[in-house]
Amino acid sequence: MGLTDQVDQTRAIRFLAGFTEQFRNQMSEMAVSYNINIITGSMPLLENDRVYNVSYLCHRDGRVDEQRKIHITPHERRDWVIEGGEKFQVFDTDAGRVAIMICYDIEFPELGRLAAIEEVDIIMVPFWTDTKNGYLRVRHCAQARAIENECYVVITGSVGNLPKVENLDVQYAQSSVFSPSDFAFPHDAVMAETTPNTEMIMFSDMDLEKLKLVRNEAR
Repeated sequence: MGLTDQVDQTRAIRFLAGFTEQFRNQMSEMAVSYNINIITGSMPLLENDRVYNVSYLCHRDGRVDEQRKIHITPHERRDWVIEGGEKFQVFDTDAGRVAIMICYDIEFPELGRLAAIEEVDIIMVPFWTDTKNGYLRVRHCAQARAIENECYVVITGSVGNLPKVENLDVQYAQSSVFSPSDFAFPHDAVMAETTPNTEMIMFSDMDLEKLKLVRNEAR
């Protein structure tokens, strides 16, 4: 967005949408070449003159699934004229059943319950927040979804500053992996987390057998 005029935010987000197909294709090529599954950060998708916020699941075998953000923030709706998606899915992968909730979506427990009904193992949450209190909303709600639904929740946000981009000039995040809160998991239900507001890579091993154990005990 920093490559175009910032006066009209509606036009700027549509300019950014012009890169989404290239972004998706290159992420898919990376998934295949490195033999990994990738959940992408979200991008604006222009379709039939409407803009959606979408994240992609790029499978290692070349398949690509998408999840559109369901709940749109007032800022997205007002400044970027983004519309909410109408379909929520749980995807099968060779590493478990995965759902994607983009940012604000994780703050609504109903989506977590829908995912749990479909036996989700991992909920992925790409997000953007500009303040610590905004970030903490995402974090606390993600932890709640992990505990409520006995699944792992991974949150990944952008950090740093973009001084030439209107509404995105300041960012705050801390990426983390949350687990259910039970004996099989860490005492604070945090599997791993990055240093706050620092760009870095994080690793975490998520044992799906432990989810089966805690779910069977709950029944």
